[in-house]
Amino acid sequence: MTAPAPAAAPAAARAMPTGATTGTPTRTATGTTGTTITTATATATTARTRTRSTAMTALAATPGIDVMKQVNRQFVTGVTVVTAMDGETPRGLAVNAFSSISLDPATVMVCVQRTSSTHDCLFRAGHLAINILSTGQLDVVGVFAGKSADKFRQVDWESGPFGSPLLTGSSARVEAEIRERLQASTHTIFICRVVHADVAEWPPMVYGAGKFFDGGALAPLG
Repeated sequence: MTAPAPAAAPAAARAMPTGATTGTPTRTATGTTGTTITTATATATTARTRTRSTAMTALAATPGIDVMKQVNRQFVTGVTVVTAMDGETPRGLAVNAFSSISLDPATVMVCVQRTSSTHDCLFRAGHLAINILSTGQLDVVGVFAGKSADKFRQVDWESGPFGSPLLTGSSARVEAEIRERLQASTHTIFICRVVHADVAEWPPMVYGAGKFFDGGALAPLG
């Protein structure tokens, strides 16, 4: 007996485009090439792009020391000398990492590198002084940026109301009680409550891009 002929394929099946595969959705990219991109391929490409983007973000978030030095040079600051008494001996160092935190109660902060010869004295002290240098104290910067053991013999100073050394000729002077000592990488952050402050008429010294400037001669914008 002759077997019956197989039934004809449905019209929809006969109309399937050449090269297409069943079971995998296809998507034709826009444009003139007519390239077919599978959903799986698109997903893999997106994942690789996201991975590269994440890696680039991580690299951008961890700049080297040289880059950070360049960044810091672009930030303009005042110049201060932070001082404290070590028993009967005055100690001090030049610092530009100083900032006001709050006006009420008056609170300031200063950052000091732990390898500094003055750091341990400050860490033990109950009070410290922050002397904001004036334009006439460029020589004072040199004294307190160095490691001389007799820095205070080279400058004029007086004891503040709470015993901290205050430098004569400064643009402003703050004496403060040390409230907190926070370890931050290579530095200690001293959080201090202001207990005395005085201001003179001398313009402040300004530091930026590795140079010192006359703060009273700056041109206002606008």
